[in-house]
Amino acid sequence: MRLITFYDKEKKEELVFFTNNFKLAAATIAELYKHRWQIELFFKWIKQNLKIKTFLGTSENAVMTQVWAAMIYYLLLAFIMFQTKYARTMHELARIIGEVLLEHVGIIEVLRMKFVNLKLLKPDQPQLALSLKF
Repeated sequence: MRLITFYDKEKKEELVFFTNNFKLAAATIAELYKHRWQIELFFKWIKQNLKIKTFLGTSENAVMTQVWAAMIYYLLLAFIMFQTKYARTMHELARIIGEVLLEHVGIIEVLRMKFVNLKLLKPDQPQLALSLKF
């Protein structure tokens, strides 16, 4: 094993890395770890914001399709929030859209409604009962 210490001038802190690579320079290994950390932060952002917990497929195409679809959904929500100056969280917006998605009402109208009126938009419907006769 090889212990590498690197001083980050931007953050003014010393970083310590373990590696089994004896061929690359210490600065190169520190740069690789820095890029790797950016990738880790990107995947953390994906999990938190795109709500992808597991991938539905394992092929590159399946993963990329799921990530692109989630990113498009996220960007559409962000665009709606920006255009309407929606003051609540993106999570609330996603929940509201999910609730009224199949209703015949415009999304702009829904976002202008007060929270109390949203409940009136979709009244509680009784659960369908299945009568069993023996």
